[in-house]
Amino acid sequence: MTTPEKTETTDHRLLLGSMGLGGSWDTSPHTAADIDAAEAAVEAALDSGITAFDHADIYRHGKAEAVFGEVLARSTGLRERITLQTKCGIRLADGDRPGMYDLRGTSIVHRVEESLERLRTDVVDVLLLHRPDPLADPAEIGDALTSLHRQGLVRRFGVSNMNSAQIARLQAHLDLPLVANQLEMSLHRRAWLEDGVLVNTPESAANGFPAGTVEHCLTHGITLQAWGALAQGRYAGAQQTPQETATAALVTSLAAAKGTTPETIVLWWLRRHPARIAPVIGTTNPGRIRACRDAATAEPALSHDEWYALWISARGAALP
Repeated sequence: MTTPEKTETTDHRLLLGSMGLGGSWDTSPHTAADIDAAEAAVEAALDSGITAFDHADIYRHGKAEAVFGEVLARSTGLRERITLQTKCGIRLADGDRPGMYDLRGTSIVHRVEESLERLRTDVVDVLLLHRPDPLADPAEIGDALTSLHRQGLVRRFGVSNMNSAQIARLQAHLDLPLVANQLEMSLHRRAWLEDGVLVNTPESAANGFPAGTVEHCLTHGITLQAWGALAQGRYAGAQQTPQETATAALVTSLAAAKGTTPETIVLWWLRRHPARIAPVIGTTNPGRIRACRDAATAEPALSHDEWYALWISARGAALP
């Protein structure tokens, strides 16, 4: 069934990640308690101004999508209020077969059909290709995505964990614009940022981030989504090193001065970047989701100097 285009864009301040929903990481059935936990997480997100939800077909072996579908079935009208994003392209290990990537056209279509069934919806708002597949034919991918769009099964497309050259190669075989690239980005994982300032320094060789990817996305209007945005709580209660403890103290001080939470400060740091990065928060704890409310509803209240102070503290050394 063809579903009319939604008018909203992919420019969400925050997305709620669903990897923690659905119970255990195995193929055992999800439970009623898992559905209740998912519903509580969704309610906390909506209460906090978060209306975009990030999924993947592999999360909890499909159970994350399945419990979310149960939540949608419980709440009349909820589907129309939210943006649903999911990913495909990773095949989990199964018996003697190791985990691998699979972006063959038929596989993409099949995985999307399975996701739609689990999510109990007729259409996915955004589909991301989860990881690059070295064997993939970009023309075949382009045909598969175009077919999904023409059938009204997917509205928009993006990628995840891809560099600028991979994005450009895929875009050359797709008339529809790629609208998002999801990468690990946080105050802790800063290679995406430091790539741009470590040129001609000894540190540059160890950085490893593909040069020009952030700039490519900015130039072509591709939203950067940051997975791991809260850095596993390193700066809001789960410090692992003295440097993280010192940075957490600065985060806490800024939060107190601005009347907000440490989680918000960490997320504001990402959003203050000119790329207008959209953090994906992976927690399913309702209290912690609500601690992100100001990041979802207000513009980043960090000055130029405060933003740099957080960066320098987190890296534990002066800039080159």
